[in-house]
Amino acid sequence: MGLLDGKVTIVTGAGNGIGRASALLFAREGAHVLVNDLGSARDGSGAAVSAADAVVAEIRAAGGSAEANHDSVSSQQGAEAIIAKALSAFGRVDVLLNNAGILRDKTLLKMSREDWQTVLDVHLTGSFFCSQAAAQKMKEQGSGSIINTTSVSGMLGNFGQANYAAAKAGIYGLTRTASIELQRYGVRVNAVAPIAKTRLTADLPMFEKIEDSLSPEHVAPAHLFLASGLSSDVTGVVLAVAGARMSVFKVVESPGKYKESDAGVWSAQEIADHFESISKV
Repeated sequence: MGLLDGKVTIVTGAGNGIGRASALLFAREGAHVLVNDLGSARDGSGAAVSAADAVVAEIRAAGGSAEANHDSVSSQQGAEAIIAKALSAFGRVDVLLNNAGILRDKTLLKMSREDWQTVLDVHLTGSFFCSQAAAQKMKEQGSGSIINTTSVSGMLGNFGQANYAAAKAGIYGLTRTASIELQRYGVRVNAVAPIAKTRLTADLPMFEKIEDSLSPEHVAPAHLFLASGLSSDVTGVVLAVAGARMSVFKVVESPGKYKESDAGVWSAQEIADHFESISKV
């Protein structure tokens, strides 16, 4: 018995890297897998059916169940087509893994409006469109698991990634809010913040000398955990994965400091004078 026996799973951006590793693992654990991938280049340009089709062939060759889909997550029409394909192929939707992504790194002062908007469209808006379409079906079923993909860049920031970091920070907010709203329907919403050497990251300086210690296969089990009944009481969580290390991101507020005089209204100078105690966690 696999952890996902008979479950219908959708993995966006499953043609390469983390998405592919998770799609293969889901299939090995007994899931029906809809392998979605537009087949674009790293910057989102172009399209090809070969990426998704190759993963489907690999799953089927191993005795698993899979279908391919080549729609873009960045439009409402495309997202709805992805969910519709899963329903027509397998009859239901139990797990949605929002993994599709692109990179167009530039510093803030050099970033074009197109580079800004295109990255947000794929990562943030794509996660919204796919989650909304899947959640409507999951609500009817009374169960489901949505797994979003955020990033250390989104949680902490990173040089040259204003668009990507903003999108990933937005996904954190989307995850938290959706987990609150959908809990009443038995739908769990979590996120994973992975660090892995993939097609998107292979030429970044931090990954140049890394071989297998930060592989997509390190991330896939986190997705499996959140997709399966092993995490039936987990929602609204960001699970971070960096090779063999796993952790949880939390937004922490300092205890703060009360101003007890002058009707509690702080002056700018008083904020400066007490900033250390105000900000201390």
